[in-house]
Amino acid sequence: MNVLVLNCGSSSIKYQLLDMGGEPVLKAKGIVERIGLPSGMICHKNDKDQAYDLETPVPNHTVGINLVLDALLSKEHGVISSLDEISAVGHRVAHGGEYFTKSVKLTEDAINKIESCVDLAPLHNPAHLLGIRAIQNILPKVPQTAVFDTSFHQSMPASSYMYALPYKMYETYKLRRYGFHGTSHKFVAQKACDILAWNFNEKKIITCHLGNGASITAIKNGESVDTSMGFTPVEGLMMGTRTGDLDLGALLFIMEKENLSVSQANSFINKQCGVNGVSEISSDMRDLQSESEKGNERAKLTLDMYAHRVKKYIGSYAAVMNGVDLIIMTGGIGENSCHIRDLVFRDMDYLGIDFDFNKNDGIRGKDEMLSKEASKVKVMSITTNEELVIAMDTVSLVFEKQLS
Repeated sequence: MNVLVLNCGSSSIKYQLLDMGGEPVLKAKGIVERIGLPSGMICHKNDKDQAYDLETPVPNHTVGINLVLDALLSKEHGVISSLDEISAVGHRVAHGGEYFTKSVKLTEDAINKIESCVDLAPLHNPAHLLGIRAIQNILPKVPQTAVFDTSFHQSMPASSYMYALPYKMYETYKLRRYGFHGTSHKFVAQKACDILAWNFNEKKIITCHLGNGASITAIKNGESVDTSMGFTPVEGLMMGTRTGDLDLGALLFIMEKENLSVSQANSFINKQCGVNGVSEISSDMRDLQSESEKGNERAKLTLDMYAHRVKKYIGSYAAVMNGVDLIIMTGGIGENSCHIRDLVFRDMDYLGIDFDFNKNDGIRGKDEMLSKEASKVKVMSITTNEELVIAMDTVSLVFEKQLS
């Protein structure tokens, strides 16, 4: 039972093919890049670690997906002998608005609702729709599903998701906090509870998804009750190139002084700020840690700012939930940066955390306990796998009757 997982961006297609017939097995993965530009390319790798790269024009997503299917079928580096071996296709969709509280099997009605959310995610949803339509054209009989970044956060109460704007702004434009990374937050929280033999629906958990994009979520009794990203992924934590929380007055001041248009300001807060903007070195934490160890004060400041904001959200979410049982670090930084974890969990004993700083130094990319055995609040590093979640949801939705 092979499930093709697609994450279609405006100029790229990330993909994985997973065999979900038993214990999940990754058979192939890759990316198609520079769609719509004169010179596109595909980078593909199969489960035998055979790599295949090809530079070729990729004028649109249909051509890009055909390249993916050709790579999967190749006699040299492919992993299937016929397209009939693809049982279903699962799509990552950034924004489901208020329509979707869970993953869905794609029907024309569902596709129309995704299209109606384009204004909420103008850079992402149109690309996802191109991928969905391309699969309809190429593999018309193969069932498709959509797994939404926003759906897990639809359980947030209005006191969490509403902005202090005139209420008509919500009624007219659906201006509210939606949150993102929901697939990852839910997955790592459930995974950690399985490891600990805890009931996910009875615990208070704070999940920290820290990567180039970053967000923190408060999960109470199995439901998201607050999250750091908002109407867009710009709100919340300091990120690789995004500002995170910023005084709106400061943005207006910058726009006036720098004579920025709305589109220029949007590019500024998304692509020129955050870790890269403050450090003026890099958006990669490994580069900053290296420079900090050499005595670079700007690098040290950037790392301290980043950790301060993570620590602040953890404290606020513990207050929101009246306590916390477990704090999870995940994502590229959360799973691998011992230094950031060290900074975040220093002086957190007031919360009931007895962090194991010695053990922390050796943990990278593993599911591990980071707090000491007697710690009242547990801290764990948990590896995320959003593609696996999409594949699992797809199997559940498409083959529910056969599996039951």
